[in-house]
Amino acid sequence: MCAAVSPPLPEGAQRVAAALQAQQHPHMPQMLDAAARTAQQAADALGILLGQVAKSVIFRRRSDDAVVLVVASGDRRVDEKKVEAHVGSIGRADAGFVKSRTGFSIGGVSPVAHATPPVTLIDRELLRFDVVWAAAGHPHSVFPLHPRDLQRLTGAPVVDVVQAAP
Repeated sequence: MCAAVSPPLPEGAQRVAAALQAQQHPHMPQMLDAAARTAQQAADALGILLGQVAKSVIFRRRSDDAVVLVVASGDRRVDEKKVEAHVGSIGRADAGFVKSRTGFSIGGVSPVAHATPPVTLIDRELLRFDVVWAAAGHPHSVFPLHPRDLQRLTGAPVVDVVQAAP
């Protein structure tokens, strides 16, 4: 009887796996059967709370065209004014900007392994959870981690960057 062979990870997920391995993160990317392009899709596919999804939101800093990555809790809305207080004036990033600067398509933007290192901020609301799940370089790929691991993996500060909960 032959052992089942898993198909290779897509290129973006391979980059994330290599970055996680280099930093000795214990959990590698996992492929989902369905796409998880939104926080709700990811939560549904994983059977977790929406807040446990560490969603990646990309902005474009106006002063120098830098990528600004906000890793936020899936049940919170990013407050652009709070982000600007940390990084300066920002604007929306279109799909072309996201792909060219991060190396990932929207819906699969990982907090690690970017083509161009981003200015990163981590939403403090993620600390409500013991485990969160982040995109791993592809819309079908995710990985688990403790919220404090985001700080270790990215070197980013944990700050208040979301709107108040209703």
